[in-house]
Amino acid sequence: MTATANVQKTGRAVAGEELFESLAHFVVTHHGESAERAERIADQAVAFVVTAATATVPMVPSDDVDLGLHALILHTKEYAGLCEQYAGRFLHHNPMPGGGGRDPEKVAASAHAMKAAGFVVFGDLWTVDGTNLAQCDSDCGRPYGQA
Repeated sequence: MTATANVQKTGRAVAGEELFESLAHFVVTHHGESAERAERIADQAVAFVVTAATATVPMVPSDDVDLGLHALILHTKEYAGLCEQYAGRFLHHNPMPGGGGRDPEKVAASAHAMKAAGFVVFGDLWTVDGTNLAQCDSDCGRPYGQA
């Protein structure tokens, strides 16, 4: 029996070291996360956007991943570049004020889509309130990248 290597992609590798470090620093500075956790959040945010570019399911981030996603969006030039490179278009952030909590099925489907796209998925960052359910801020709920 021959073992095959299962090489998974990382958001870090996609982002490049300069952008990745800036994202992680943003999450530490603005959200008080540890450096190690901020790096994992940044990794998942980049992987989320790359996956959302071609996903066939509505993509909704967990609360933790959303911290990194917002950090990435605020790096406007780099974010636009990733969108163009992987989606061929800009992926708009579509806040849905007053939209309620995140749909746990869509959050789970997003993590599965990332795995299917070949990305490492840090399961502990794909929980909301510790249970894969979410009560989130006012800008979540609408599938990512849709107008």
